[in-house]
Amino acid sequence: MRLMATRWLLIAGLTLGAATAHAQGTAANSSAGAKSLVELLELVERGLEVEREENRRRVEQFIQQKHEQERLLAEARSILAGEEARSQRLETSYNDNEVVLAEDEERLTERLGQLGELFGVVRMVATDTSSNVAASLTTSQLGERTKLLDRLGRSKELPSTADLEKLWYELQREMTEQGRIVRYRAPVLTAEGQTEQRDVIRAGPFTAISKGRYLLWASNERKLLELGRQPPSRYLNTVVPFEQTTSGYAKLAVDPTRGSLLIALTETPSRIERVQQGKTVGYLIISLGFLAFVLGMFRLAIVLTASAKVNRQRRRDTPDAGNPLGRVLGVYEENRNADTETLELKLDEAVLKESSKLESLMWIVKTMSVIAPLMGLLGTVTGMIQTFQAITLFGAGDPKMMAGGISEALVTTMLGLTVAIPMVLLYETLANSTRRVTDVLDEQSAGLIAQRAEDSHVGD
Repeated sequence: MRLMATRWLLIAGLTLGAATAHAQGTAANSSAGAKSLVELLELVERGLEVEREENRRRVEQFIQQKHEQERLLAEARSILAGEEARSQRLETSYNDNEVVLAEDEERLTERLGQLGELFGVVRMVATDTSSNVAASLTTSQLGERTKLLDRLGRSKELPSTADLEKLWYELQREMTEQGRIVRYRAPVLTAEGQTEQRDVIRAGPFTAISKGRYLLWASNERKLLELGRQPPSRYLNTVVPFEQTTSGYAKLAVDPTRGSLLIALTETPSRIERVQQGKTVGYLIISLGFLAFVLGMFRLAIVLTASAKVNRQRRRDTPDAGNPLGRVLGVYEENRNADTETLELKLDEAVLKESSKLESLMWIVKTMSVIAPLMGLLGTVTGMIQTFQAITLFGAGDPKMMAGGISEALVTTMLGLTVAIPMVLLYETLANSTRRVTDVLDEQSAGLIAQRAEDSHVGD
């Protein structure tokens, strides 16, 4: 009550102040327009009457607004009480439902029994099948099949009979298609980056071919991808005959790893690329080996020709200056009247001269057979130096950083041995052929000297 009285006094004071101010303003205005004191008094009385009427109206409006606010406050309190009661009811209902839900879940678990494990197996099988189907080559022919499998794999509800039948159908269809060889049209992403509709042959889930080239299934892009680099020719040569076969059997190289082995084959360096890994030392070994081989074959041809001519000369009585034996016999004929010792020296000189001609440049082949492995060892050393430098700079965590040096070390060793072994065989063949010809010359010259010595002894 005290607070209410204070409020009323404050309102009355404000109203009285406003009225006084208004009356003063009115009086001031009236005094400016009044002509006498009587007129001024009348004007002041009228102003006070207007002010009283306005103040009364304001009080009534204030009282009316006060009653409206009290009504709204009571209404809000009523709504609050109702909501609190509703909240209490909902909390009670929630607690009751929690108890009922726990009882229903326990009852559901008891009724499911082994079906719970079955549905867990269904979700696991659906998830595994989805990943296998997405990566399978058969998807390039059958299209998208993972929506149902993904839904079953993520679902927390019991699958329906229709879903189980669809899952069984997809499993059966995948197994059936993996045992078939099918020709169909499908989009192919070419090596140039263009997508083309092509006739594709799929051999089970292992290999797909088109236009004489192997294809890979790109599961991310859902397209067949043409390999920019094909596997070696011994595998690639089976593709075209297989595409042209319409009945019966045909040979085709398949990838049992479903792409991993094919990619590894395409990344395998060719012979030229393998030689290029040897770098400078490898090129030197090949160049010198080639020159030595050409020279050795040239000398071998000369020696074999000389050997054939010597064999023909042995069956003839007339000396022929076109072969080593004929030239030795010609020296004998030129010095027939000389004494035995002089003749022997002349023949030895002729045999030595012919042997030198036959053995000419053989040292190059022999030297190359020794130098080639040494150059290979040099390449090994330089390659290992590069490897250790890579380890020092980048560490040993990335094998690719060390692959260049190791490749150079191994390739140069391989090239050195590859050149040295034929050079050794060529040199031994060349030396043996030269030795046979030289032995014939020594034998014939010794026979001529022996015959001259025998004739001299008989003449004495």
